[in-house]
Amino acid sequence: MEILLEELYKIDLTASHYVERKLQLDHQSYQINGVAQSGKTELVKAYLLTCKKSSYLYIDLDDVRIDIDELNEKLQAFCTANKIDILVLDNYTPQIKIINVSQLIICSRRHYELDFLITKTLYPLDLEEFLAFESRYDSTAISHYLQIGGFAAMHRVSTDNRAKYIQERFRYALSSLEFDILQTATRFVGQKLSAFNVYEKLKLKRKVSKDMLYKSFETMVSDNYLHQLAKLNHPKATKKIYLCDIIFKHTITIQKNFARIFENMVFLEMFKNGVECFYDEGVDFYLPNKSEIILCMPFAEERMLFKKLESIESFIFSNQIQNITCVTMSKEGSISHPISKVEMIPFLEWALSD
Repeated sequence: MEILLEELYKIDLTASHYVERKLQLDHQSYQINGVAQSGKTELVKAYLLTCKKSSYLYIDLDDVRIDIDELNEKLQAFCTANKIDILVLDNYTPQIKIINVSQLIICSRRHYELDFLITKTLYPLDLEEFLAFESRYDSTAISHYLQIGGFAAMHRVSTDNRAKYIQERFRYALSSLEFDILQTATRFVGQKLSAFNVYEKLKLKRKVSKDMLYKSFETMVSDNYLHQLAKLNHPKATKKIYLCDIIFKHTITIQKNFARIFENMVFLEMFKNGVECFYDEGVDFYLPNKSEIILCMPFAEERMLFKKLESIESFIFSNQIQNITCVTMSKEGSISHPISKVEMIPFLEWALSD
């Protein structure tokens, strides 16, 4: 193990494709959580490359050469002997003993109760971060975002290999049951979907216990692969389901529904910015703290919007909605309404606004 540690210590790290993220690291100790391909490794390597090379040791615990028991036995002595100040444990597992170093950074898809670490969650790129990869801030950038989603690595994957790349990476990152849950959820984006619904569908194609399915479904939600949206004032009602990234809709199912992809894209922008929202019948997103409704209508025009407002008129009046925002692909404008300010705003403008 000493030979392997010496090799890892001397190796030159690279982060040649790294584009700066909103999440930044400093000298403190961190636990960085995030789904596979969210950019945890690139974030950490980019930080390490700003530090003195002899001061850090980066270990990827998915390395098959690593024996956990031997690593636990040798790691503290190695770090002490080489005066290592910064230790990074990528793909962390609780089997690893925490040792004494000035700065510890662990990366994992799952959150662990380690109170001495500052916990940060890294999500796939939001639109603003995505645009840092793009040369133009216009409809072509949005079209590209719709094609490849928020996983930064997809910028380096050719069009013909995208589906294979995603399938291979997430079949490795997830258990077989978790991958099947993800694939099932992909077919129901923006719709009501419970763990029981998923169980009813999966039991027709594979052997699975209800308890195991429920546990795996909860894990997928807690690990942020799936997001749930509650119904307003009905916490026990079936929640709507959204994906952590829209790329899954293109790559692990043949079902196409642009309106659902667009709705998922709008949801992710609000989720990543910590916006509290709910759904209601006919209402895509209700933001109580802003007294606002968000409607996802990529190809809306005034007549369609008028008709939509008529269908949710009782909700608008009973909740005294002040603002109604219709997020579109490119259409913009406003229409009159008795109590609400109603605007159609292109997604690019809406996502980059304060």
